Amino acid sequence: MISWGGISMRIEFVAVFDSLQFLVGAAREENKLSQLAIKLIAALVIAGGATLASATPPLDPGNGSYLALGDSVPFGIIAADGPAYINPKNFVGYPDYVGGRRLDTVNAACPGETSSSFIFSTGADNGCRAFRANFPLHVSYASTQLNFAMNYLAAHKQTRVVTIQLGANDGLLLEMSCNGDPACIQAGLPQAVATLKLNMDTILRSLRATGFRGVLIVVNYYSTDYTDPQQTGLTVVLNQTLAAVAGANGAVIADAFTAFKTAASTPFAGGKTCKAGLLNVKPFDATQTSCDDHPTQSGHQLLADTVEAAYKAASPGHLAFGE
Repeated sequence: MISWGGISMRIEFVAVFDSLQFLVGAAREENKLSQLAIKLIAALVIAGGATLASATPPLDPGNGSYLALGDSVPFGIIAADGPAYINPKNFVGYPDYVGGRRLDTVNAACPGETSSSFIFSTGADNGCRAFRANFPLHVSYASTQLNFAMNYLAAHKQTRVVTIQLGANDGLLLEMSCNGDPACIQAGLPQAVATLKLNMDTILRSLRATGFRGVLIVVNYYSTDYTDPQQTGLTVVLNQTLAAVAGANGAVIADAFTAFKTAASTPFAGGKTCKAGLLNVKPFDATQTSCDDHPTQSGHQLLADTVEAAYKAASPGHLAFGE
């Protein structure tokens, strides 16, 4: 078992998935790539991506499209689901609910993706490459997720919305490298945060460099237990880091943290996200009283509502998502 900020996660060959709690500290001053570097990245990716055109389904010219990016949460992963992994249609995430059928949805998310592996094929990841080597994603591509996303946006000018959810696995990798030692983790936090900020800045700038002018939404993270002040506080700091990078790149935040907190603040749930029915029960818990880090279908529907609310706030006058 691997824990991060009070969260547990079992990594298995058939179920590679990521933790949703990231212990982060005060971020260093943002270190951004130059505009020229971003343009060069965009040019190289688009020029080298012609072979990926077949990886994306043709779109109805009458519809816009919605591109979902990120880790196991948008993928819709379920822990220890055995043979179900051979068919990605078994995993329904919030991108499947967003916008109903008004948009053509392409979900490129990968379980275990970090902000580094999203950009670099050799970047440290938390199981995404292993998952892809053995099981299909919702959409097939041989490149990095960033490469796929940039080629998709360059080829699909009618894309109206992009969502991205990344960051939790970056923190989990730090914990694993420290074998859970608090002093080691504390010492490594500044560099981990600086890397996350730099990577997210690179990703958001690169997506815009394709010419995409639709709504760019960064989905933040919820706490798995709002009654745990340490766990919840750490999630808040992670979300503040994501919000700072989003704001600097013309992106908006879909506030999953507040949405889940509100839903868990009933007398029955008492602030516990698991008891509110928003998280999947741990597959090996015979008591059925503890949860893993990933949303139930009601949790995904709440995330979809949160994404749609962020879109509407960023698009005054639009009555429905994607219009």
